[in-house]
Amino acid sequence: MRQTPTAIALAATLALTGCISFGAKPPPSLLMLTAQATMGAGQSRTAGAGEAVTIITPTTPAALATNRVPVQADDTNIAYIDKAQWVDVPAKMFQQLVSETVAAKTGRVVLDARQFSFDPGVRVTGELSRFGLDARAMEAVVTYDAAKSGVNGTRVEERRFEARVPVSAIEAGPAGAALNQAANQVAAEVAAWIGG
Repeated sequence: MRQTPTAIALAATLALTGCISFGAKPPPSLLMLTAQATMGAGQSRTAGAGEAVTIITPTTPAALATNRVPVQADDTNIAYIDKAQWVDVPAKMFQQLVSETVAAKTGRVVLDARQFSFDPGVRVTGELSRFGLDARAMEAVVTYDAAKSGVNGTRVEERRFEARVPVSAIEAGPAGAALNQAANQVAAEVAAWIGG
């Protein structure tokens, strides 16, 4: 029996569907950061000129420019936890966490970069240099080098914040919980540094 060109093309297409993958298989769940200090629903705040706080999304090294969870194996080697993935890149999640924490703990109006033109007031910028696990110490490590500038950039102050939280296993669940705790510790320290 002779096959038509259409039948041959259809058979080839069906055979290839089992071989082609459009992207990696997603992990069973995604990790996210949750602020331990939050503002209540319906709360209203106002700020006079120069009283607002603007939290800028921090810069990151290339190892953190992904939604995967890095593990520092030794001084020169980084790996990523299998099947562990954030809902967004760490810098954006951390900025949102710090903003929520500062607003809740200081009572101040907190703006992000999209609202910057209103009245930036105190600006907080910086680098999220570490946001992952240290396999040697079995710890989650969050390191944030922040710079705080006053109204109109009249005064600049820098400070390094770091939190280390023990992690029970180099796996998605324990890593996410420990990094969330460490990020909240850093955010609380940033809020105390900014003040009310």
